[in-house]
Amino acid sequence: MDNDPRTLIAAVRDSHDRLASLAEAISEDFLTHISYAEAWTVAQVFSHLGSGAEISVMLLEAALGGPPLDQGAVPAIWDTWNAKTPLRQAADCVSADDAHVKRLEGLTDAELTGISYDVWGMTLDAAGLIRLRLSEHAVHTWDIAVTVDPEAVVAPAAVELLVPQLGFLAERTGRTEAGPLRVRLRGTHPEVDFLLDVSDQVTLVLWPAGAEVDGEIATTTEGLLRLSYGRHDPGHTPPARVSGPADLLDRTRAVFPGI
Repeated sequence: MDNDPRTLIAAVRDSHDRLASLAEAISEDFLTHISYAEAWTVAQVFSHLGSGAEISVMLLEAALGGPPLDQGAVPAIWDTWNAKTPLRQAADCVSADDAHVKRLEGLTDAELTGISYDVWGMTLDAAGLIRLRLSEHAVHTWDIAVTVDPEAVVAPAAVELLVPQLGFLAERTGRTEAGPLRVRLRGTHPEVDFLLDVSDQVTLVLWPAGAEVDGEIATTTEGLLRLSYGRHDPGHTPPARVSGPADLLDRTRAVFPGI
């Protein structure tokens, strides 16, 4: 896992630039279209990322030794963003997001090294804190991008940096109803090889040689990442080679509800 905070910050900057380009290219009317995140319009995804940028700055300041994150203040931030017009949600998102990225870029090496913060049941160093934002940012940016271009993919730089945390994501969000199920998941660009085990819990670990499975899914690593985030419906599935039961891919999709 690449734990260099500067590498992660650069990926967040790249994701921001992609988001800003989308905001500039999308018409005002298109902002009210439903995004890939079905409960939200395109504008509401911008709003979510904009409020998330504000909260991320608060979280960062707390991690740097400032006042602890006041989670009671978060609903008021959401309410403020929800009250904006679609046009303002998009425009203000870009500004708030840029401010967050610039704050990250301005941190000294000593500040980055000194970060260790307990939040949401986790102890996060600088890399963990930034990866948390990159995860949200890159995937929700795809939620917008794919409404413009059905062939859009999650940014390659983000994919490479987020793949190592897919095991953690599976344990936190995976559903056991599709089990028992054991699947080998193989991806390319970059090369990855996992065992998905669904029983009384969901685990995703590096492939242990000789493991017995119900079948195998081989596809792009970007596709496996979107599968883990619940963004792998039949209309948005990269080329895949599936061996095993006919319903293996559908059952594997059912493990991951998305976030």
